[in-house]
Amino acid sequence: MTTKQRAILRRMASSLEPILQIGKDGISDNSIKQVWDALEAHELIKLSVNTNSDYSAREACDEICERTHAEPVQVIGRRFVIYRQARKDSNIKLEELC
Repeated sequence: MTTKQRAILRRMASSLEPILQIGKDGISDNSIKQVWDALEAHELIKLSVNTNSDYSAREACDEICERTHAEPVQVIGRRFVIYRQARKDSNIKLEELC
């Protein structure tokens, strides 16, 4: 992902609300399934980490991206944005963002 593509995705994500919160229970297989399904449906999603979680936003982002084959877009405070092109019916194509 290029810097320009990342900037466009950040702009697109600015109006998104977090779809999932990582809490004190951490990142479970169920959480990963929810993220996977959300990425297939929306491609670009925002998540947040509660203050009582053992994870920092960067740690949660890295682990979720690794387990879902997604790309990190942005980490700010306790929120982060990730992207993965949908396998079917993709609306956001990185090649076309430039």
